[in-house]
Amino acid sequence: AGYRNFATKLWNAARFCEANGISASTSFEAPDATLPVNRWIIGEVAATVAAMDKSLADYRFDEAANAIYSFAWNSFCDWYLELIKGAIDEETKAVAGWVLDQILVMLHPFMPFITEELWTGLGERADYPLITAKWPAPKLARDADASADIDWLIKLVSELRTAKAELGLPPGARLTAHFPTSLKGRADKLAAQLDRLARLESVSFGPAPAGASAQLVVEGETITVPLEGVIDIAAERDRLTKALAAAAKERDGLAGRLNNPSFVERAKPEAVGKARADHAAKEAEADRLTAALARLG
Repeated sequence: AGYRNFATKLWNAARFCEANGISASTSFEAPDATLPVNRWIIGEVAATVAAMDKSLADYRFDEAANAIYSFAWNSFCDWYLELIKGAIDEETKAVAGWVLDQILVMLHPFMPFITEELWTGLGERADYPLITAKWPAPKLARDADASADIDWLIKLVSELRTAKAELGLPPGARLTAHFPTSLKGRADKLAAQLDRLARLESVSFGPAPAGASAQLVVEGETITVPLEGVIDIAAERDRLTKALAAAAKERDGLAGRLNNPSFVERAKPEAVGKARADHAAKEAEADRLTAALARLG
């Protein structure tokens, strides 16, 4: 099922590119790029090629497959395509087309049929079938500044999404945030992505106002998201407290069973395994609820 889902994701990514005017690359080398998101993804291609080359040289075909799988699914589909939505200019079209071509070349040894189909569909190149395409050899290394900016943005968006889920807020809820002044340059540079992907309708710098808020720590910097007027603080605190008490009670009950030698020694291995899995799940739930309560201040 996992690889079928991957094939579907790759197919949908190619269709998204096609629908947005992104087509086959006309260059073996990476296109010129000025935008941080494009410089970042080009660097990620270079890192993935290096990882695959090393794994293939060591005959670790599993590691090579995992490297391109992770890059295509996470870096390209989950993040790059999301980051460029609504801002696909000519530079981005060229970069996205080039990156998708490199993905198809690197995936071809592992998924020959679907990659050949997508390669053919992305552009007119009947005289250059995928099986004869040159193996990627980008001359550019990771752009340190672009990587730092985009990695920070991904961490921030992930933290915001986690906080919303913990606090029962819809994913599309637009919030305000107070950043340390040290982040002003980075926030200004990534303003469009903060508005669209992080769903931040306003960003200010300096101390946050008093009141309940979510505290997000990203790379050692604390970002404050006020919650007054966004949720009913008292009701949410009460809900989380009750849910935490219930999860903790179940967690402790399961811990008691697992600490009982009689249960561990006499019960069926499947029952012991299920108890351990249930305990781990309840422990994780209690940790999540504790974090959510802490976010309320």
